[in-house]
Amino acid sequence: MAFGARNYTLGGSMQVKAAIVSELNGPWHTEVIEIDEPHANEVKVKMAFSGMCHSDEHLRTGDMSADPALLEILTGRDTMYPIIGGHEGSGIIESVGPNVTSLAPGDHVAVSFIPSCGKCEYCASGRQYICDMGAGTLAGPMMSDGTWRHHLGDVDLNRMAQLGTFSEYIVVHEASLVKIEPWYDLRAAALISCGISTGFGSAVSRGGVKPGDTVAVIGCGGVGSGAIQGAAHAGARAVIAIDTNQSKVDRALKIGATHGCATTLDAAFTILPELTMGKNADVTIITVGVLTSELVEQARSITAKGGVIVATSIAPYNQTSVDINMFMFSMYNQELRGTVFGSESPRIQIPRLLRLHHEGKLVIDELVTKEYTIDEVQQGYDDLESGKNVRGVVRF
Repeated sequence: MAFGARNYTLGGSMQVKAAIVSELNGPWHTEVIEIDEPHANEVKVKMAFSGMCHSDEHLRTGDMSADPALLEILTGRDTMYPIIGGHEGSGIIESVGPNVTSLAPGDHVAVSFIPSCGKCEYCASGRQYICDMGAGTLAGPMMSDGTWRHHLGDVDLNRMAQLGTFSEYIVVHEASLVKIEPWYDLRAAALISCGISTGFGSAVSRGGVKPGDTVAVIGCGGVGSGAIQGAAHAGARAVIAIDTNQSKVDRALKIGATHGCATTLDAAFTILPELTMGKNADVTIITVGVLTSELVEQARSITAKGGVIVATSIAPYNQTSVDINMFMFSMYNQELRGTVFGSESPRIQIPRLLRLHHEGKLVIDELVTKEYTIDEVQQGYDDLESGKNVRGVVRF
């Protein structure tokens, strides 16, 4: 369909299958849910792929659950559950509501867990990755008008990052989608929509890796794979892949890492002394599944004077302390930086990395260990926990 054509739809609903979690630490399970047609500024997408990022497990374990009092204000109830998982994905637009100006039915899109309004101070200054709309993505109704589109019987459903890509169809705000060229691979687009972009940007943008730098990446799953490739693209002379899972280290060595080991202690005593003559890593990036307090100090201990530690991993919502040697941190003039989406605009980063993949310069396909159906989401996360997966995807 040509750009500019509009298929406005209001009223009505459809039944689709979605993977949800209904209670704290409960399993992922498939339900037939009902979704409404898009209202103003909203879009309905027929999903093609959804990436199975570890962040969705933070929903199940409660690491990403806000204070009950805040949830009560946002959603009218004091719990995140039930909630549709998934915040990585790609698909094709099925229909649009009124006032949608940048997308049309038939367009190929990648989702963005950080929406960008284009109008707030952060968007206007080129920092779309911290758009003010992001404040409303943890839970609650549609960002457009404060009403709900996704229902399980009489219960309104929350959605991971206002997306919920573990569903055959999704209805989302226009600001949460990035249009991509139709010749780009939709499976690659799903992984680039979060994990790969976040890791890549953690090295290139937030970490500021420069030609000749030595980089350490702690955690070599999907996000870590993006960080390793980002560091290599930025010209790092050495990239050290650190992971307790040897298969992930082996894979990292095939996509840009020059050295590999199991722990930061291994890196400190067996690799960095000879590699850097005792200087240590210029940039250390933490991309493990769950960020723990003590891991920050481990990362700092293998970082050089004047070096940067990038905390990409998600910590539990209520973790308020960090274990760090403040004397050494100050005397070494080091920096600890947080990042979201690798500190890059999704509307820039997603097409940029898709083009690199299309031209054979970014490894994505080899990272997909297995494809799952919508009924196998729990199995996919079981495989991730056991180390069988670098990254799984749901194919619709």
